[in-house]
Amino acid sequence: MSARLLRYYGEQGLIDARRGANGYREYGEDAVLTVRQVRKLLDAGLSTEVIRAVLPCARGEAPAFDMCVDIEEILGRELMVTEVRIDELERSRDALAGFLGK
Repeated sequence: MSARLLRYYGEQGLIDARRGANGYREYGEDAVLTVRQVRKLLDAGLSTEVIRAVLPCARGEAPAFDMCVDIEEILGRELMVTEVRIDELERSRDALAGFLGK
């Protein structure tokens, strides 16, 4: 994990760091798990804004979620957006395949 990426996660409010006496950022032990959760959620297509909203409810590396306030609504909305994008991509694929006679 690059220092640049850790700084970016910090700027996005996804992980916290404190400054040591030498001015370097120091991360707590929980930062490793949080970074793994963030990576999984990014891989799922969530924006850092959405991740910031759902991260407090995440538990474990997978992560699984406690059904905190609004979590079901937030993730449900993201699922709907993803399904719409999939439908649009399938239509595009079908059109392109048609142009190629496939």
